[in-house]
Amino acid sequence: MFNNDFWKKTNIADESRYKAIKYLILLVFLFLTCRLVQLQIIDYRSYYARAESQTIKQRTVTPIRGVLYDRKGKLIVQNIPTYSVTLTPYDFKKETMPLLIKIIPELDSNNIYTLIKQKEDKKELRLPFKISRDVNENTIFRLVEYLDKLPGIDLVVDSKRVYDFDCNMSHILGYVREITADLLKKYPYYEQGNMIGVSGLEENYEHILRGRNGIHFVLVDQYGRQVDSFANREYDIKPQNGSALNLSIDIELQGLAEKLLTGRRGSVVAMDPNNGEIIICANKPDYDPSLFSGIVPYDIYNKLNTDESNPLLSRATQSRYPPGSTWKMLIALAALQEGIITDKSTIACNGGYTIGGRTWRCHGCGALSVRNALRSSCNTFFCDLGVRLGIDRFEKYGSMFNFGTKTQIDLPFESKGLLPSKVYYDTTFPGTKNLGGRMANLGIGQGELLCTPLQMAAYTATIANGGTYYQPHIVKSVINSATGKVENIHWDSKKIPINPYYFNVVKDGMWSVVNAGGTASGVYISGLNVCGKTGTAQNSKGRDHSWFVCFAPKDNPQIAMCVFVENAGFGSVVAAPIAKRILQKFFGREPESIVIPIEDVEDPEETENIGYDIE
Repeated sequence: MFNNDFWKKTNIADESRYKAIKYLILLVFLFLTCRLVQLQIIDYRSYYARAESQTIKQRTVTPIRGVLYDRKGKLIVQNIPTYSVTLTPYDFKKETMPLLIKIIPELDSNNIYTLIKQKEDKKELRLPFKISRDVNENTIFRLVEYLDKLPGIDLVVDSKRVYDFDCNMSHILGYVREITADLLKKYPYYEQGNMIGVSGLEENYEHILRGRNGIHFVLVDQYGRQVDSFANREYDIKPQNGSALNLSIDIELQGLAEKLLTGRRGSVVAMDPNNGEIIICANKPDYDPSLFSGIVPYDIYNKLNTDESNPLLSRATQSRYPPGSTWKMLIALAALQEGIITDKSTIACNGGYTIGGRTWRCHGCGALSVRNALRSSCNTFFCDLGVRLGIDRFEKYGSMFNFGTKTQIDLPFESKGLLPSKVYYDTTFPGTKNLGGRMANLGIGQGELLCTPLQMAAYTATIANGGTYYQPHIVKSVINSATGKVENIHWDSKKIPINPYYFNVVKDGMWSVVNAGGTASGVYISGLNVCGKTGTAQNSKGRDHSWFVCFAPKDNPQIAMCVFVENAGFGSVVAAPIAKRILQKFFGREPESIVIPIEDVEDPEETENIGYDIE
């Protein structure tokens, strides 16, 4: 028999084991509870994101690109739905390539394999990319018929730009194309297959027109294939469509200007002198922007790029030419402001101006005041003023009107032209001490001086309004797609530090050019008081260039314009009639029958193409 001491010892041992097991269980439970707290609360986001990445994928939703309206509110650029073909590398079978090429012959198999390799390197084999855009109806039918034999190939709804106007306007608009590999590196916001604006307004306002991508969350299986939308699309982020642009371009006047330039190389730029809005910006030769709205065949781009007439060049903003006698108003303003002459001063013209053994011929105009010198475009008068101004003051006043710099128009790839200076001549022609002959040449807008038609239009507009230089621009306002509100854009302006009276003197001279027997009498329009100036710029590589600048009416100007035509001869014969036809359209006058010759003709009233250029 066991005594009481034995039972007491046994009970104590059992109780100790019980407590030990109880604490062990409690410890395990506590550990599991802590681990659960860590998984469910502390590390929740990390594990949730990891789990989501295995079952939920996000797809980019491309927004609708912003549309464009002209100055009268007409919709001129919009989007229409179309179909594109995509390829998903993970599912695609190389042995189906011959069938794919047979259905879409314009595809390049080598290019497709290159893109597949790029996707493989980026570990994006499950992401589709576009291999053909804007496929035609026949291709769609054939593709649908064989889709079951083309794994990895799909048709998706896409969009493309369409243009609703009777002209090209290609250098203003630019175009939209699929983003390139180089641009993808530069702009990580985009994805392969996204469209991006190239050149013109499409490029300059890309950040406004493109909108903001949306995100569509989808459920995928273990093979990465979409099986359903996630949470009934509750967490999707809707795309924000691109905002619309209100342009200052008058599409009817733009079309007329392009027609008047047909068969020529040149430009017409017209603007509102009261605010800098561009009304016309026409260039010829040009191209049809709809050619670039889908996949651009190489032969089309190569043909445009190698064309000797250079249709891809915006002559209004990128080409540089000597302005000829259209420069004489600036010389007059500078000489008046500097006190070199007054509006009553006269300079005698006996048939030419001679300096340094060179002569700039003229018609023997007699003693002329500045107003009459502008009317007859007297070379003697302005050669003399150029020499008396000197290079430093020449540069000073040229800079006031932004010559030698970009106008900062809202288009890419603008040229700044060339405004010669003392530094320029010291660098380009070292050792030249006497600039007298060069200054005579610069006084009549010849020599090293180079300007764009856009610069000349802005300069003419500044004279028209009496001395305020407005930054030229094409976009008036933005229609915000998120708020629906019209948001105006601020554009710069500056007051030219020249006595307003001298602008009136120059305007008197320009009025007489058109209305009092001057070199542009053919532009006369009854009751309109057009002010203008012809120009014939000598060209060492061919026939002279034809210029005409103008504004109307004189006292309350509503339009200022520059017409430039390469190798067309006298400004009064070719450029001026183009301007007259546009002015008639702008002011609602019944157009007259005007024949604008392409070939050079003699004009006894033109006095500008009779000088000598300095080598």
